[in-house]
Amino acid sequence: MKGDVDRGLLKIDWARRHMPVLEGVRRRFEGEKPFRGLTLSAVLHVEAKTCALALALKAGGADLHLAASNPLSTDDDPVAALREYAIDVRAEKGESIADYRAGIQAMLDADPDVILDDGADLVALVHTTRRSRGKVRGSTEETTTGVTRLRALERTGRLLFPAVDVNDAEMKHLFDNRYGTGQSTVDGILSATNLLIAGKVCVVAGYGWCGKGVAARLRGMGGDVVVTEVDPVRAIEARMDGFRVEPMLDAAAEADLIVTVTGSTGVVRDEHFRVLKDGCLLANAGHFDVEVSRRALEGMAESHGTARPNVEEYRFADGRRAYLLAEGRLVNLAAGQGHPVEIMDLSFALQALSAEHLAKEGQSMEPRVHPVPRSIDRSVAEAALAPMGVRIDSWTDEQRKYAEEWEGGTS
Repeated sequence: MKGDVDRGLLKIDWARRHMPVLEGVRRRFEGEKPFRGLTLSAVLHVEAKTCALALALKAGGADLHLAASNPLSTDDDPVAALREYAIDVRAEKGESIADYRAGIQAMLDADPDVILDDGADLVALVHTTRRSRGKVRGSTEETTTGVTRLRALERTGRLLFPAVDVNDAEMKHLFDNRYGTGQSTVDGILSATNLLIAGKVCVVAGYGWCGKGVAARLRGMGGDVVVTEVDPVRAIEARMDGFRVEPMLDAAAEADLIVTVTGSTGVVRDEHFRVLKDGCLLANAGHFDVEVSRRALEGMAESHGTARPNVEEYRFADGRRAYLLAEGRLVNLAAGQGHPVEIMDLSFALQALSAEHLAKEGQSMEPRVHPVPRSIDRSVAEAALAPMGVRIDSWTDEQRKYAEEWEGGTS
């Protein structure tokens, strides 16, 4: 078994110290045991912050099973430590694709009551090769890519159980997607390359919440940021936020760095590789490793090899070189440490509370994509105020009455 238990315990302890909202949830779970008698299966990026979530679910009485949602994002030390708590963990840094897929399969073998997913890989299995859904009451999903897959199932009437869209909760996308992805993506790029951002032309593909965060952080470090988009509204938003907006074919010709954040496929492909300037860095911060077409890159390159850890050099016949970071997988986790701890405190508190909601209400909920209940979203926000040193006003009776009258159409 890889990983050092003592180092893992230190990493988990550090995370928990900086996750006060989740720790508050854990303490309540410990007393109330909302998951007593239930099996929870989770497919997530397995590192110290995720282990803090796992311990909160375990404290709530869950029979918990955990597998990796990415072969390169696991931290083996916390995994070793988590096994000391008798939690079934199927994750190892750099595991083979076969082992990675077997880990996800094992999550269904556990016959879960509730699923916690990141990218909807586990839910996809339930709806395809493992269609016997057993006793699943529902699932939670925390990524844009995963929610897109869930909504596709919902549109075709094939979704078998309720799914809670954690990704679009206010306390998730406003902070995790923007500030978390922004900081951690830059962290992964810097860790992989040790190169300067200032003065470089940095192309960000996609201007959703994650793309906004990446673009803002790169600009903050002195990058000349260009945004590419397919959505006219987001393109206008990026321009009004002060960024240049260009088609990828134009942007790729001047890019020193391209970061994809779209949740789509083939965002950087053959036609773009033909015009890349020498030495361009290619990074992906979307969930799956399909945004930068590695197959096309390998087909066009005359040779390729490892330039340094997490950096693969592809050399074209004309002498130009392109550098693919972290195999085109999530650069913030494969080459960095993932989202900041304080950000995941909010997101994992939402995951834990949404799982509790499904444990209690899932059997009576319709099989469709549900938003996180507003009461849960607000409770996480309220719990986060004091640790951040923030105090706010409250409505007066007059203000509340005024708002209710407007909502009721009586004014």
